[in-house]
Amino acid sequence: MAKTTKTKIKEASISSKASPSSKSSEDKPKSSGTFKIATFNANSIRMRLPIILDWLKKEQPDVLAIQETKVQDHEFPKEPIEAAGWNVVFHGQKSYNGVAFISKKPFGDVIKRLYPKDAEEQARFLVGEYEGVLLINTYVPQGFDIESEKYQYKLKYYVDLKKYFQKNIPTDRSALWMGDLNVAPTEIDLNNPKGNKDHPCYHIDARQALEETMKGKWTDLFREKEKGPGHYTFWDMRFPGAFQKNLGWRIDFLMGTPPMVERLQKIWIDTKPRGLEKPSDHTFLVAEFLR
Repeated sequence: MAKTTKTKIKEASISSKASPSSKSSEDKPKSSGTFKIATFNANSIRMRLPIILDWLKKEQPDVLAIQETKVQDHEFPKEPIEAAGWNVVFHGQKSYNGVAFISKKPFGDVIKRLYPKDAEEQARFLVGEYEGVLLINTYVPQGFDIESEKYQYKLKYYVDLKKYFQKNIPTDRSALWMGDLNVAPTEIDLNNPKGNKDHPCYHIDARQALEETMKGKWTDLFREKEKGPGHYTFWDMRFPGAFQKNLGWRIDFLMGTPPMVERLQKIWIDTKPRGLEKPSDHTFLVAEFLR
């Protein structure tokens, strides 16, 4: 794809300038006047690479944010992605976590750490600018169990994300925060809220942590267009038939600052990839914005 001038992003801060849910967008009109962004938890990018490459070819997003790449940087499948005509930046680690951006045009410099002084930080955070829009790709910790240290780490992660947003992203900045945030915000965002009240992705503390992080800056873009229940992005593979019965969770998000809310044209969950052979347990969330 065509190359563009690199956008410099400093480690310390970012410049402040500058039910459709169940359908694929194959039948949606393509428009040069729109900016198309998607997010997808791949649950191993190497395992899911054929699905991703096929989806990219059909959907032609400007940017696809990926979480849970589960691969060290020197083993990332960069070559087949670039051979298909895409640009890619990534930040990974062995076996767990990992985030990436696949895009039509190259990103400039990116930020890969929420905690710059922590050499052992998990690969969960990737920030870059694309066509004047700041993109924040996060894979928030799942939390394991509400009595565990991992859950406390999850809650702290949200606190630290809020601090980062407050310091680096003015409310009037065109920005999107996306990824697997591992929280179902309300009872209509999961199939069985009563049975999961102590689940680390629905427990009240996790929901309040997400709400507090969003406050005053971020809007859940999917709920701008779809208010009803039954729309999910994740179906647990440990429960046979969960996808076929639509027993899922909505834990993947595209969040927007006010300028991006104004630019939002449509947003949908593409459930088709979840029904393919050897799928991720998540699927693609896609949105289109006015350029």
